[in-house]
Amino acid sequence: MKKVFFVYIGTLLLFFFSCRVDNGVGYHQPDWSVRKVQKLQIDSLLKSKTYLPVYAQIYEMTEERKVDLAATISIRNTDTKDTVYLNKIDYYNTEGHLIRKYIDAPVYLKPAETIEIIIKSEDNEGGTGANFIFEWFASKKNSKPLFEAVMISTSGQQGISFSSRGVDLNE
Repeated sequence: MKKVFFVYIGTLLLFFFSCRVDNGVGYHQPDWSVRKVQKLQIDSLLKSKTYLPVYAQIYEMTEERKVDLAATISIRNTDTKDTVYLNKIDYYNTEGHLIRKYIDAPVYLKPAETIEIIIKSEDNEGGTGANFIFEWFASKKNSKPLFEAVMISTSGQQGISFSSRGVDLNE
């Protein structure tokens, strides 16, 4: 009887500790508060916008079947000496409707630094034509930041992955 009791308690404990807590948020929200810029002197900086295509879903065989994708949005400061400042990071869906704003004040990216935004596969709100619009400032002599998205999905032993790069909207 004692043995059955311990097996029962052990099974309950194993079940309890193996459960995953889901906060219901389908995307990773970086802690932007540690990157906020108090006063940005933009008069000496180059202002630019970049468009980044992101696929939260892709079609599989027909337009009725879609595959949900996880996406890693990579924002890279390609300059090794100067800081880049992000003034806007907005995420839009296929229809062009704003889904979320990631920042409410300018944030910085140190030289050669990379920051990432993760969109989980459960967050398919963006659809097949999701995109980001970034507004950024940098020194005129500075290299342009690099914006990339890597999308991935796996099911069983099959997987798909691909990437996209940002397009400068000022050229």
